[in-house]
Amino acid sequence: MKLPLTIVKVGGAVVEDEAALDRLLAGFAAIEGRKVLVHGGGRRATAVARRLGIESRMVNGRRVTDRDTLEVVTMVYGGLVNKDIVARLQARGVDAIGLTGADGDVVRSHKRPVSDVDYGFVGDVERVDGGMLARLVEAGVTPVMAPLTHDGRGCMLNTNADTIAAETAKAMAGRYDVTLMFCFEKKGVLADPGDDDSVIPIITRADFERLAADGTVAGGMLPKLENAFNAIAAGVSRVNITLATAIDGRHGTMIVP
Repeated sequence: MKLPLTIVKVGGAVVEDEAALDRLLAGFAAIEGRKVLVHGGGRRATAVARRLGIESRMVNGRRVTDRDTLEVVTMVYGGLVNKDIVARLQARGVDAIGLTGADGDVVRSHKRPVSDVDYGFVGDVERVDGGMLARLVEAGVTPVMAPLTHDGRGCMLNTNADTIAAETAKAMAGRYDVTLMFCFEKKGVLADPGDDDSVIPIITRADFERLAADGTVAGGMLPKLENAFNAIAAGVSRVNITLATAIDGRHGTMIVP
């Protein structure tokens, strides 16, 4: 029987909200057993880039990353945000260690090929070293993963945090009974983006295709749901999209095959 492992991904808007982040980390610290935290930080990166006079450009919910932007996201994601979260977890009694994909070669990617859009230094994940992460969690350490990977040839790559969370869940599914939770500032996937209480409790693949076609689901929710369904197809037991302060598994939107 596989032991349970909980992987929680927290979005950039929550990272920016001190009170919401504290509540999220309190809930995360209370999760028993093995766990991994994956964080975003896009809004913080946008703010820092703006102060440095660097324009941010988003396409389909994903950041276009030129060389200047790569420097900003490496500093913000791998440094400022990651270490702040690690320090807060240590204060709550969680023995956490911050990682980018380059640390321990834990997430290897390749630069996204240019098609309709040149995303620049954005990585598409090739593999996650589930063995390395398993050694950490079995030693009682909680990995805190930043949305940065590397190509194995010395180049860091900006990589979608939802993708890292989903690929990590897939890599661990052979060893553990994995629950993947995408936590952000909304209560779940909304039928009406203007109504925070219009949570869709369950979404199937067919539902997703319909909701994407009619525009109900758009922007950053598109890759989030695509990653969720990829995780389920690869053996992840449960995927939940929920409010950052409701990570008890009883709220939000459940993703089912």
